[in-house]
Amino acid sequence: MEIFLNPIIIAVILLCVLCLKRVNVLLALLVSAIVAGKVAGMHAGQIMNVFISGMGQNSETALSYILLGTFAAAMAHTGLADVLAKRIILLIKNNKFMLLLILTLLACASQNLIPVHIAFIPVIIPPLIHVMNKLKLDRRAVACALVFGLVTPYIVFPAGFGLIFQRLLADNMTLNGFNVSVNDVWKSVWILGVGLLFGLLFAIFVSYRKPREYENIPFREERRRSLRFTGSHYITLLAAVATLGVQLWTKSLPLGALIGLTIIFGTKAIDPEKMDSLINEGIGLMGYVAFVMLVAAGFAGVLKATGGIEALVNGFIPLMMGSKLLAAFLMLIIGLFITIGIGTSFGTIPILAVLFVPVFLKLGFNPMEAISVFAAAAALGDAGSPASSTTLGPTAGLNADGQHSHIKDSCIPTFLHYNVPLIIFAMLAVIVF
Repeated sequence: MEIFLNPIIIAVILLCVLCLKRVNVLLALLVSAIVAGKVAGMHAGQIMNVFISGMGQNSETALSYILLGTFAAAMAHTGLADVLAKRIILLIKNNKFMLLLILTLLACASQNLIPVHIAFIPVIIPPLIHVMNKLKLDRRAVACALVFGLVTPYIVFPAGFGLIFQRLLADNMTLNGFNVSVNDVWKSVWILGVGLLFGLLFAIFVSYRKPREYENIPFREERRRSLRFTGSHYITLLAAVATLGVQLWTKSLPLGALIGLTIIFGTKAIDPEKMDSLINEGIGLMGYVAFVMLVAAGFAGVLKATGGIEALVNGFIPLMMGSKLLAAFLMLIIGLFITIGIGTSFGTIPILAVLFVPVFLKLGFNPMEAISVFAAAAALGDAGSPASSTTLGPTAGLNADGQHSHIKDSCIPTFLHYNVPLIIFAMLAVIVF
């Protein structure tokens, strides 16, 4: 009974309940942190000081999101995304599997190669809707293809958003006493990528292979753009390559994004007078996610300051009966519960690190086992959460004509096809590593 009065347990349960009740995640994190601190006997001023100082742990991540949001806005303004959409139509030649492959690769590129996250979806997908209708392509398969591309690269590859995710994971594990590096992370998480690939193939070739009828509903005026690449398009592609190259060389995504923006504005691919509006657009696109990262780190800081972690670990371990496999399963379920609630795997990492790292140390997990379970637990729920950009992005594109339900056609299919494989393959990692 004592374990349920632990400030950590109370705060996490309260956080999940508030999020599931549709309370804004920022307010839910702040309220839960205050409750955790008060249960531990901290006074209000002390709680807020710890909370604010803890936010600094994710400052690089937040800056990365803002700059990449601006880069995505700049890419859209050059018209490059529209040209790509029209070329896709010419390339697929009425082959729905070719279309799914191209969209999967584009989504993958949006996380690592040209790190614009979900910004490309509302631009590229709507012009393809009439083609999907003609092919009788089940849009649930498209949602699964897009979500695979949005999730798998950041888990598996240490570039773009993957570098943010893997650095966050390594830094937070190290901060809590389990020393690992980014190199250790990418060498461990490949098994999770295999599980996600199984989920994608099952969705495309089994679950949603059958034709599905949609009405041809006009939903927007077709934009008249040439298929020809212009100088601004080539400059934007050069800026994307420079962004990737600099961040791989310096291990700094904010610096890479800054170089890319410098190329775009310095060469006048976009009028420098639009700089202010594009930065505002970038903040609007990614600023909320960036601030969630900061607040989640502050929440984690308060949890650590309560002193309830050691008591929680000591009370939690007997339930695991000394079994790594049982411990991994319980931690994965906790991770799923939290991420479904707050809708961000990146913001979940600082919260889970406080709870999980002591358990890894107590039960003797080796680095590859610990990293695989931790990465899966953080990513669980990102696919399937109603509040996640990973599901909101595909819905924004696929529901352009009002025929794609966010919950039934994006959240539920992606939840089943990606969260289940992640749990299975994370458990498998504990067995084989």
